[in-house]
Amino acid sequence: MKTTHYKIFLLFFSVVCAISLLSLVPKKRYAYNFQDPSLSVETRVNDLVSRLTLEEKVAQMLNSAPAVDRLDIPAYNWWNECLHGVARTPFKVTVYPQAIGMAATFDKNSLHTMADYTAEEGRAINNQSIKDGKRGIYLGLTYWTPNINIFRDPRWGRGQETYGEDPYLTGAMGKAFVTGLQGDDPKYLKAAACAKHYAIHSGPEPSRHVFNVDVSDYDLWDTYLPAFRNLVVNAKVAGVMCAYNAVKGQPCCGSDLLMTSILRNDWHFTGYVTSDCGAIDDFWERHKTSPDAESAASDAVLHGTDVECGNRTYKTLIAAVKDGKLPESQLDISLKRLFTIRFRLGMFDPPEMVKYAQIGNNVLESAEHKAHALKMARQSVVLLKNDSHTLPLSKSLKKIAVIGPNADNAKSVLGNYNGTPSELITALAGIKAKLGANTEVVYEQGTDYVGSPDVKPDFDAVANRVKDADAIIFVGGIAPQLEGEEMRVAKAGFSGGDRTSILLPQVQTDLLKALKKTGKPVVFVMMTGSAIAVPWEAENLPAIVNAWYGGQSAGTAIADVLFGDYNPAGRLPVTFYKSDDDLPKFDDYSMANRTYRYFKGKPLYGFGYGLSYTNFKYDNLTVPASISKNGKATVSVKITNTGKMDGEEVAELYLSHWNVKAPIRALKGFERLFLKAGESKVVKFELSAQDLSLIDDKGHVVTPVGKLKISIGGSQPDEQTEAKGKTISKTVTLI
Repeated sequence: MKTTHYKIFLLFFSVVCAISLLSLVPKKRYAYNFQDPSLSVETRVNDLVSRLTLEEKVAQMLNSAPAVDRLDIPAYNWWNECLHGVARTPFKVTVYPQAIGMAATFDKNSLHTMADYTAEEGRAINNQSIKDGKRGIYLGLTYWTPNINIFRDPRWGRGQETYGEDPYLTGAMGKAFVTGLQGDDPKYLKAAACAKHYAIHSGPEPSRHVFNVDVSDYDLWDTYLPAFRNLVVNAKVAGVMCAYNAVKGQPCCGSDLLMTSILRNDWHFTGYVTSDCGAIDDFWERHKTSPDAESAASDAVLHGTDVECGNRTYKTLIAAVKDGKLPESQLDISLKRLFTIRFRLGMFDPPEMVKYAQIGNNVLESAEHKAHALKMARQSVVLLKNDSHTLPLSKSLKKIAVIGPNADNAKSVLGNYNGTPSELITALAGIKAKLGANTEVVYEQGTDYVGSPDVKPDFDAVANRVKDADAIIFVGGIAPQLEGEEMRVAKAGFSGGDRTSILLPQVQTDLLKALKKTGKPVVFVMMTGSAIAVPWEAENLPAIVNAWYGGQSAGTAIADVLFGDYNPAGRLPVTFYKSDDDLPKFDDYSMANRTYRYFKGKPLYGFGYGLSYTNFKYDNLTVPASISKNGKATVSVKITNTGKMDGEEVAELYLSHWNVKAPIRALKGFERLFLKAGESKVVKFELSAQDLSLIDDKGHVVTPVGKLKISIGGSQPDEQTEAKGKTISKTVTLI
């Protein structure tokens, strides 16, 4: 017993001595309080900003912020991109399908995972770059992604960067991206996302620096702002990029309505705002809302634009402060937002404290990431037509002809705002790999995208050369070389990055007509970043597949679908109209007769449309008899795979209000699920008060009483647009 007491005494004495000795060890001393990781971020940021001179403060408000050597503050460039994988980096990275293709997956979980993997690769690049002493553009952790503008008009060349035409889908997919990219660590951001372009921005590209938008309060709150609100309020996005254009007479980056009233006051956004690149220059050079650079810079900062992407106008802030156009304390507000983001990214903490700082180059193009790129490429493919079960094609065919301008085009696979992978698979390469040596695959381009007015091609000769093939696969559409951001393109049907016509270029239709005359089955594979009107093709070809710009594994995914190793389930995130006549004026931002929510005509293929190689039945739709207008409701449906092939299905929930101003119908829920042949599953949707609400003419949120139609199916609940009539609806009462 004494021995035990003695041991306890020795242990207690040892602990006391150890604590005493530790108290004698001096705490690590830091030259400045902002370097001390034991202090709060707010305390550290305030200390850092208080030590900067006026000239140093202004320099930190440019996207390429220089080092402050006297304070050991490293240089930092805010500009980086990761639209569908880390972009524009010198490192080899994983490239996923273009954003519009990822939207076509209707899979929030897949997009969340993709963003997480992208942040992982971005961290590896940043970690290695810091070791190499490089801190320039496209190496940082602040990504100016996602683009959540509403793709209101298919002529807009940058629509490929968005998640489509629907506010609900855009907000849901955008939120999944942001939460995936920024991570779930309670202290550190994995990377910082940025919602752009705020707001009401979707072309035309050639006039984006000068045009002024004056939309109704209804359209503003019903269409253009919901996705931004979701990312700011619910996803807690770190950054927002304000757009080039003006709204109601004020440039977006200097807008009382957008920047002050809504973003900062109503939504309580505390993150940072960057201008689009050169947008502050536009204040005084193009919009002419400011008389000079000094006034423009002051106006932007006073409205909460914290960093200028550029290196001209914000440099005049030094003079603006000295001239009394704004107080130096206003710069401090912006600087505190900027440095808060940098601290939350762990840039001022020892690397051993930041788990993300341990990520190495082994994650770049890892097997897991590449597998996910293939998964999303498969998920994005939309089967638009499949008469007489033309698809899937048999792998035992003796000869297949692969024709078309996108059949072997690596640039179309990658889209825009892209990185570069070590290996990419075009459609031709994917088809060859799928079939092996037993099937002869012949290829010729046949035509370019738009042809030449000076050259009359002999398409009959092309058709004659492939008439002995068992099947003809035409891989056409358009390409990122034709549509994109403010491009110098002036070809038939295209101008400045936008499209002047949504029709498939006539030269491709002419070639398809010649190929059809062979009597062999012609499968049309479209690659595109936007909706293409294909009226002749829809009427005359047996099978049409939309493959978007599918990323590094596009060709493998296309071949998997064509030959039945993957059952397609992608859905259109945009309306495919029949012709240019269906479209209002491009520069008209009113939503009247635009997108599936307000279009009164009959589309060629509707938003949410997509076929499968199997069939699905919806039944047992369960909804409450009535719903409190301020409450919520649970809706469920049973889905059965009634076909003979396993497959995925996208269940879509739409609401239609009666006798009030509202969209014709609006997506309010979606779920992608896998069902084996013969298997059934029950899918539940939770409708919130916000889902049940509408916008009135003054832009206020209201929840009307009266009849409400709830529809669930594999498409919209309309004979004009639904895929094989697989929807089920019930009417309830809002009380």
